[in-house]
Amino acid sequence: MRFLLKVFVAAVLTGVVLPVFAQGYPNRPVRIVAPFAPGGSTDVLTRIVGQKLNGRWRQTVIVDNRVGASGNIGAEHVAKSSAADGHTLLMAGSPHAIGVSLFKNLRYDLEKDLAPIGAVAMFPNLLVAHPALPVKTVKDLIALAKARPGELNFGSPNIGSPNHLAMELFKTMAKVNMVHIPYKGGSGQMVGDLVAGHVQLASMGFPPAIPQVKAGKLRAIAVTGAKRSPLLPEVPTVSEAGLPGFDVSSWYGVFAPMGLPRDLVTKLNGDIVAILGEADLKERLASLGAEPMPMSPEDFGHFVREEVAKWAKVVKESGAKAD
Repeated sequence: MRFLLKVFVAAVLTGVVLPVFAQGYPNRPVRIVAPFAPGGSTDVLTRIVGQKLNGRWRQTVIVDNRVGASGNIGAEHVAKSSAADGHTLLMAGSPHAIGVSLFKNLRYDLEKDLAPIGAVAMFPNLLVAHPALPVKTVKDLIALAKARPGELNFGSPNIGSPNHLAMELFKTMAKVNMVHIPYKGGSGQMVGDLVAGHVQLASMGFPPAIPQVKAGKLRAIAVTGAKRSPLLPEVPTVSEAGLPGFDVSSWYGVFAPMGLPRDLVTKLNGDIVAILGEADLKERLASLGAEPMPMSPEDFGHFVREEVAKWAKVVKESGAKAD
């Protein structure tokens, strides 16, 4: 018996008996924490993924909106208050990579407390303006901002969001001064104020922006990502329209509390990659202006570390502050 026990322990330590933890997973409802308000891009993406995993696992997947502190309340909850057994997960992304350098008193460590499971999707954003602002192109906007330093303003749904930092990067690269108007309740109030003309500019996700652009209530200036969007193919990227090298897209992926057994990491990643390959999910993401981004856990972890470093540089150079 002692010999058999030693063999079993050695097998576990060398990774031979990895499947033992994944057998029967999930054996109860799985909760995915969406750290932003219902109706936003993170919430919508979490519900799409949750629905697909529900069907794949034949197990209930619950979306738990734990909002506040620019997504950090939900992330901290998963990092610090959840068992590492795969039954509590987190949908996190660009805001959390930005937050590492933007917020000085975070009570969790993105890289030490959360295990990257798999990337899900990449969302470019749209630089839009109220029609009353006399700009139609990136070059128009830069010229006007230089002629009226400190007079133009832009809104963002959350301090430290990719939308916020996209505009901070724009300011730095274009060498212009514009005033940031942050909102705490997500994109809904900001969009309303932008349409009403109380705010002049914003970087917005495609889902809330496109209806307003098509109705003539907002003007699309440029796409913030590396390439044009099929949803608005006539709209150039910021890079090709006047600021070469500009590339800001929001991304999201699934994380778990650190310490999740390796076989569960592998299983979860495999399931995520599988649903990202399904035609109906690809079509749904495309309708939101997003692209699936399947990655291994190792590649996703490397990607997250690169994003943290990239945004640390932007935060430093722009002087962006959380308060």
